Amino acid sequence: MARQVGRLAARHMPAERAAIRKTLTRLTGADGSRLEELTTGVFTDFAMCFSDLVSTNRQPASRLTSRLASVEGVEHLVPLTSGLISLTAHVGNWELAGRLLAGRTGRPTHVVVAEEEVRDVERWVRRNGEGVRFVTRSRATVSVELVAALRRGEVVGVQGDRALGTRGDALLPFFGRPAPFPLGPFLLASAVGVPLVPAFCLLDSDHRYAVRVAEPLTVTRGEETDAARAWVAILENVVRQRPTQWFNFFDIWEPFGP
Repeated sequence: MARQVGRLAARHMPAERAAIRKTLTRLTGADGSRLEELTTGVFTDFAMCFSDLVSTNRQPASRLTSRLASVEGVEHLVPLTSGLISLTAHVGNWELAGRLLAGRTGRPTHVVVAEEEVRDVERWVRRNGEGVRFVTRSRATVSVELVAALRRGEVVGVQGDRALGTRGDALLPFFGRPAPFPLGPFLLASAVGVPLVPAFCLLDSDHRYAVRVAEPLTVTRGEETDAARAWVAILENVVRQRPTQWFNFFDIWEPFGP
């Protein structure tokens, strides 16, 4: 059912479809029928991930493990006893990843999100509890809250792939062309002195999920852009492997227009 909805959306969202085609051309070099297949795949994979998020969001965390096909790199979390920042992107089921990692670390996890434009949707996809707390980045006190949480040894989950259109963005190479990425997660890490742990939750061919945790990134004060460049290289590798799970329905290289 979810995949059918995704195919229907692909036919009725021409602007988003055009943006995805342009992105996939750069990511994969595909054209013709292969490009059409990949473009439709973005919509169907997104519909699958969203459907899973809604259904699992109302289940206890203990039952989420049934949706896991594999977990790679979790050993990177073992020696990290201080606060840490879990860094992810709009790839695969990113909000489900927050719940899964909260269960793995056994620490309170504060997931930073943009405020949903449709408030009725938010109650279905974001539910506080079982160690997870969603925090909208528009809150005036959000920076203070996150710093305090990290100093208590807790986890902060953020996304590092959508620029904000402010001086806090940096142009970094992404698939051979400069694209703006936010520096906020790296400034936060260097200010508090905690590591950044890249993590992804990817949809597998059997409709279950593979969690991948990369080696932590250490951010030195004054070298935040270098750390962001390392993160973008990791992100590029993941997107290259799973191009139909890159859920940015706009031009990532010029998100605010030419």
